[in-house]
Amino acid sequence: HYYCDPDVQELAEKTGGCVSDSLEMARFGRDHAASTLVVAGVKFMGETAKILSPEKTILMPTLEATCSLDLGCPVDEFTAFCDQHPDHTVVVYANTSAAVKARADWVVTSSCAVEIVEHLDSLGEKIIWAPDQHLGRYIQKKTGADMLLWDGACIVHEEFRARGIANMKALYPDAAVLVHPESPESVVEIADAVGSTSQLIKAAQTLPHQRLIVATDRGIFYKMQQAVPDKILVEAPTAGEGATCRSCAHCPWMAMNELDGILEVLQKGDQEIHVDPALAERAKMPLDRMLAFSASLKR
Repeated sequence: HYYCDPDVQELAEKTGGCVSDSLEMARFGRDHAASTLVVAGVKFMGETAKILSPEKTILMPTLEATCSLDLGCPVDEFTAFCDQHPDHTVVVYANTSAAVKARADWVVTSSCAVEIVEHLDSLGEKIIWAPDQHLGRYIQKKTGADMLLWDGACIVHEEFRARGIANMKALYPDAAVLVHPESPESVVEIADAVGSTSQLIKAAQTLPHQRLIVATDRGIFYKMQQAVPDKILVEAPTAGEGATCRSCAHCPWMAMNELDGILEVLQKGDQEIHVDPALAERAKMPLDRMLAFSASLKR
């Protein structure tokens, strides 16, 4: 994933692997001929690979790499919430457990969420959205859809503050601000471009600005700098109002993906992802819907 450390991304590049957002990772793993996939990311990404390719062996450098969005949406609580609103279509972000996906009608990533919700809204569907409240609010504002929002958040993106970014923009008035929609609404509102990791990299290429303030996990800088080698990339400040990086934006679980861990799992094969087959079968349906829909958009 784009949020892994640069040395891990470089290894994937040099060995014919894939460095991308979670939507393209899902596609790549499903379509690749390899019988074993090593997924460097967080656990839900490994689970997604297994759900889409049950016949393949899915390994991860560590099985301890989780996600605050996944942790903040326990399946029992979420199921009870859904049961209270049986007339709603259930749409969940990819950053969820296999069990939560199995309860959903649709799974989305940040690169296709707006279009899928627009489609459902055009059909008159009322939507339950989980787990990221900030992304949900962004989609709701973009589409006007009738959405009930779960109250989860990403521990990285929630740390961005509009005041700090505005102060940084004052230092660099010629800069454009790029923001991931998992960020708070006040941060999204001051952005020049809002989008998924892959969409932010495209925005970096198309915007005329030579300096870019980037409000997402700093892991993205490796591929973004490749895409715009002549531009200056600046980390948006977090955890304060000053125009400095007070606590660098990097997911602690993504950081657990290390070269030593990849070597060890290739040697031992012991960090393997398993998903109950019956659960996987149910979770595959909303994932397949997403992949088919996004393919129709030629994403």
